Amino acid sequence: MAQHTQLQAADGHKFDAYIAQPTGEPKAGIVVLQEIFGVNAHIRSVADGFAQAGYLAIAPALFDRAQRDVELDYNSETMQQGMHLVQKLKLDQTLEDIDAAIQYLRDHGARKVGVVGYCWGGTLAWVSNTRLHPDATVSYYGGGIQNHIKEKPTCPAMFHFGLLDTHIPQTVVKQVRHEYPNFSVFTYEAGHAFNRSGNASYNEPAAKLALQRTLAHFNEHLVATR
Repeated sequence: MAQHTQLQAADGHKFDAYIAQPTGEPKAGIVVLQEIFGVNAHIRSVADGFAQAGYLAIAPALFDRAQRDVELDYNSETMQQGMHLVQKLKLDQTLEDIDAAIQYLRDHGARKVGVVGYCWGGTLAWVSNTRLHPDATVSYYGGGIQNHIKEKPTCPAMFHFGLLDTHIPQTVVKQVRHEYPNFSVFTYEAGHAFNRSGNASYNEPAAKLALQRTLAHFNEHLVATR
């Protein structure tokens, strides 16, 4: 079952969020953080997938502070549009929005909450780990993680990168592994956005294996320990 709701951040900003509910009591909660293309059909399908796995999932519309109802397709023009929207946002305010999504899940029966993000959202998932208080995070091809590499984590993290990613150099992957040797850092014979189903960037073997590992990570840290 899916629905939309409105959240309110600590500074009073109200914004939209997509909710995907599991059948029965949720195992835990998962915040799904968008790419630079908004909470579009793909991100909603990702949230739906986590709900099918038994989690209460929420995808906050992080662009609402700059422009509401953003759902972009995938091309060079929309990529520039998305990047422009990111540049209009302030990181601290975006984190307030993510924190509101985490709190929503806790208020609606999730004892533990994970955060997973893709591309821009992959970086935000990591910063959520270091600055907020989720119980576990997963970052898919977060191109800005190196800008926050010295920040101290607060919970277990997992990272997924593509070996053929032309947006993220392998030096970033090596840096993450060096700084956080106790965290799982996986690489795949795939390019950027390999989890983006229905798009040319999609790599099914990599996406399936990464999801399997992601669910195992969340099951271990959100469910088995609760």
